[in-house]
Amino acid sequence: MAQSITNAFVTLFDAEVKQAYQSESVLRQAVRLRSGVQGQTYKFNKLGKGSATARIPQTDVTPLNVTYSQVTATMSDYNAAEYSDIFHQAKVNFDERSELVQVVSKAIGRRIDQLVIDALNGASGASTVAKTVVTSGSAAASNLNVGKLIAAKKALDAKNVPFDDRCIAVHANNLAGLLGDERAVSGDFASIKALVSGEINTFMGMKFIVLGDRDEGGLPLTSNDRSIFAFHRSAIGMAENMAQKTEINYVPEKTSFLVNSMFSAGAVSIDDEGIVKITCDES
Repeated sequence: MAQSITNAFVTLFDAEVKQAYQSESVLRQAVRLRSGVQGQTYKFNKLGKGSATARIPQTDVTPLNVTYSQVTATMSDYNAAEYSDIFHQAKVNFDERSELVQVVSKAIGRRIDQLVIDALNGASGASTVAKTVVTSGSAAASNLNVGKLIAAKKALDAKNVPFDDRCIAVHANNLAGLLGDERAVSGDFASIKALVSGEINTFMGMKFIVLGDRDEGGLPLTSNDRSIFAFHRSAIGMAENMAQKTEINYVPEKTSFLVNSMFSAGAVSIDDEGIVKITCDES
């Protein structure tokens, strides 16, 4: 139950309710999505590649012998729930249930993102851009900069990853580091005017997705080293057994309404070659 609800009694506070700052899902639409999945697992199919051969007249064609492989996403079930006591409802001048719907829905959205982040981080065959990729000839460890973005683009290009639907998931600290690189913000190098808006939407052909600190874990951080990920949409798959939904039910035993958001899904790396892990030093 929302233990601090008494703090919002009419005698103490204004009519407006301010929710704690919190983020919602930003990665679900950046991956290959399969909804309405039946069963506990879902298999994403991966088709191999082959090389054309020269044709010799009056001889049999040479088949490519393309291989098929599968990766499996395993469903996990999640709830985000809170009670809204009817006696408390009589003492506050805002709709607590409506506020709780937003709170629990955002909590589920962040958990969806964490499934994607864990799948990205678990891509053992992904290319890696080390924290020592820097600019200006420096050999010291660095935060995100244009040199690392160039290295990440090079890694994706070398694997023939399509230019469309490339994304990069970064932490707010890494975006701040990039904004400190003149080549990312100067009009001499780019016309995005990043310092005017304080954000970068697209750079080096990659759509930027910025995440902050998250109780669910967020982008992996070890000591001062943050792992961020450049990836292609088709490289990561998410299968939904039950899409996110939110319910409000009255529970007589609690004399409360239960606001509950839930979903069941799993995420997996389909093709590690479409994922680049970039290590950034945030110290």
